[in-house]
Amino acid sequence: MSGFDGLGMGLGNLSRLSKAKTRSISAENFTGEKGKGGMATEGTGATCAVDLGQGWKISPSVVISGKSVFTMAEITGPGVIQHIWLTCNPKVWRHFIFNIYWDNEVEPSVRVPVGDFFCNGWCERSNVNSMPIAVNPAGGFNSYWEMPFRKSAKITMENISDEDAVLYYQIDYALTDVMEDVAYFHAQYRRSSPLAYKEVHTILEGVKGQGHYVGTYLAWQVNNNKWFGEGEIKFYMDGDKEFPTICGTGTEDYFGGAWNWDQNGQYVTYSSAFLGMHQVIKPDGLYQANQRFGMYRWHIMDPIRFEDDLRVTIQALGWRSGRRYLPLKDDIASVAYWYQSEPHQSHPELPCKDDLEVI
Repeated sequence: MSGFDGLGMGLGNLSRLSKAKTRSISAENFTGEKGKGGMATEGTGATCAVDLGQGWKISPSVVISGKSVFTMAEITGPGVIQHIWLTCNPKVWRHFIFNIYWDNEVEPSVRVPVGDFFCNGWCERSNVNSMPIAVNPAGGFNSYWEMPFRKSAKITMENISDEDAVLYYQIDYALTDVMEDVAYFHAQYRRSSPLAYKEVHTILEGVKGQGHYVGTYLAWQVNNNKWFGEGEIKFYMDGDKEFPTICGTGTEDYFGGAWNWDQNGQYVTYSSAFLGMHQVIKPDGLYQANQRFGMYRWHIMDPIRFEDDLRVTIQALGWRSGRRYLPLKDDIASVAYWYQSEPHQSHPELPCKDDLEVI
């Protein structure tokens, strides 16, 4: 391969010319074909554009029927997805399931409720200002995870609710060569609600093959009083059994904070390039009884590389009397993000609609 392939974009190579071909798929151009955008004569904006006609925002969004799957994009490779933007009503963030398939695979490499994928698992808007994920007012979801593929890419949104819902979206990609050492993007969702006593929450397990772990998102509901985050995150890799190779020192430490995120008796949120605790939902003294947190950690500058297998867990650990640790039975949902060679192992079955619900 000769010349710059257009992957690995950043300020350091932004000036380089490339023969990569830029394309974009949205409700205004379902195929991404060159010169085929804005041609719709039917769509969700047709009534609004009745005085203007074709070319005037006829099809800015789609309606996804209840209990159906909508194909957002089908792309013939090789190429790389470089940016995804979408928005939808927060009430469907746990019932819109985001799926991505690489190279004609039958089972998806990404299968996550859409709100959780974009670090908004509690179905309440929270802005995020990080490198791979940006969430902007009011509920604009952006992904800058680089997602290369060789043969094909297919992206779907599955509506597991009974009600129709509207989706706005745009997928920006490049058609270009992909080098042999480039791996495929994966993401997986899990939930423990509640976590069993003296058990750990499993963020990821069953991964086989070579790759590197690049991120964690947690939506955490505390079901006890006092501080909840003494638990350690652990990375078991390449044959580790009882004890891991990497062991953290505490929940807030892993997410780049310290001392309970407590300043002047209050939890203080933050959202930065590689880590954040961006969301605190407080009890309201009436119907909202529990504290809820959203936090992310991106291993972009420090990917956790594995050669054969990977398992990731986190403890839920608070305090009881006598300054003794208390294993907690909290509600913990997680998304693990990683790259690996294909084929990948099957994802665990997602919880049913009721078990995904924020309650």
